Amino acid sequence: QVQLVESGGGLVQPGGSLRLSCAASGTIFRLNPMGWYRQAPGKQRELVATITYGGSTNYADSVKGRFTISRVNAKNMVYLQMNSLKPEDTAVYYCNAHQYGNEYWGQGTQVTVSS
Repeated sequence: QVQLVESGGGLVQPGGSLRLSCAASGTIFRLNPMGWYRQAPGKQRELVATITYGGSTNYADSVKGRFTISRVNAKNMVYLQMNSLKPEDTAVYYCNAHQYGNEYWGQGTQVTVSS
């Protein structure tokens, strides 16, 4: 069993930045890949970014160039640096991880971009 806990969400003005963190704990051997998803009110959950154990990344077109996903395997941590935030980035952001065919989700952290 793997537990994921997100932190770092909050209220930020358009153009601002936030850094989300996700800490994994439990029975961890290799989490691959890890990622961030988000869900806005009235919308389906969408992929934001993923990162493999080796550090290869993928981004949704809507965040490319603004968001950066990273991980520190030795600490079982994954991060999402969000810059140039827009109101449309407002959503609950979820940490996601896979291990040996199992999928795990965090509880989510709210990100609100508003002036």
